[in-house]
Amino acid sequence: MKKLYEGKTKDVYELENGNVLLKFKDDCTGKDGVFDPGENTVGLTIEGIGRANLETSILFFELLKDAGIKTHYVGANLEDATMEVLPAKVFGHGLEVICRLKATGSFIRRYGAYIEDGAVLEGGYVEATFKDDAKGDPLVTSEGLAALGVMSQAMFDDMKAQTLKITKIVADKLAEKGLDLYDIKFEFGYNNDEVILIDEIASGNMRVYKDGKIVEPMELTKIILG
Repeated sequence: MKKLYEGKTKDVYELENGNVLLKFKDDCTGKDGVFDPGENTVGLTIEGIGRANLETSILFFELLKDAGIKTHYVGANLEDATMEVLPAKVFGHGLEVICRLKATGSFIRRYGAYIEDGAVLEGGYVEATFKDDAKGDPLVTSEGLAALGVMSQAMFDDMKAQTLKITKIVADKLAEKGLDLYDIKFEFGYNNDEVILIDEIASGNMRVYKDGKIVEPMELTKIILG
């Protein structure tokens, strides 16, 4: 297999059938040996975390497939910690989409004068940021994406609708375990004229509370798979 890209937590390979293979690693983002999904460098290695992240992703991608939502997910091999996916082009140099069900984190830092921490955002609030560490992942509007030639308004509307549907499915599954989803981060790509969900759906990409207290990603993974 031809290696296309070596990432912090996954390596990417090209398959003979035209699809792509993601190899999940046990390397985690963090600093000074402490796990932190918000960091941009590998800070530690946790044995088995790659497989656990893959297992979590499989769970949610299968739920989305059952709901008739197309994603890049094709199949997976837990033993090898690999996931086969459809090839997809990222928007721009990478676009992250955040769906917020409750106000917290950077949302409160920006808009805390207008809303209380933990307040419900009725119907869900969707925002997009460019993946740019140096600039602090700047926010961008749908009009901005269109003006920059990154994505048309129609594509954004499709992506937003998918984001709200996917977030509800994830939130409902977490609620079965007494977990409260506050916000979740996704990445979308473009495949054969379709906007589809790509990357992974893992604990490090979501902010979840239980009994009013935030659940750390490692513990969250255990609860989801338990």
